[in-house]
Amino acid sequence: MLLGEYDHALDDKNRLAIPAKFRPAFEDGIVVTRGLDGCLYAYTRSDWQRLVEGRLAQIDTLGREGRLIMRHFFSGAAEAELDRQGRVALPAALIESAGLGKDVTVAGVYDHLEIWNREAWHRHLEEVEGSAEHVAERLAAKRD
Repeated sequence: MLLGEYDHALDDKNRLAIPAKFRPAFEDGIVVTRGLDGCLYAYTRSDWQRLVEGRLAQIDTLGREGRLIMRHFFSGAAEAELDRQGRVALPAALIESAGLGKDVTVAGVYDHLEIWNREAWHRHLEEVEGSAEHVAERLAAKRD
């Protein structure tokens, strides 16, 4: 399980050092793609495969929304290996799509990492902290 948040920086070659705590999970490779809410998602190969074969495989691509979400996740996705220093090179298109600058935050979110522009991450946290209780109440009500 991927947990915690870590501040890191992109180097001059657009490489991101994956936090040491997470590196063992990515020994077999990493898949980085556009995320939601303005960040990138990074999956282990097995968790990416599970997502693709589970939720994404069930999307009807004959409908416009299905095509849009499939394009969102697949067209920008990049498979890679971590180098000896635990870094992954991020494609320029993904960096641009998430508005990443030099300073980023890497957050573990259960089965994937989220890679955020650090300022955007802090703004997002303020929003989350202001609404988490309301969201929890609505989700709890749906279970009844």
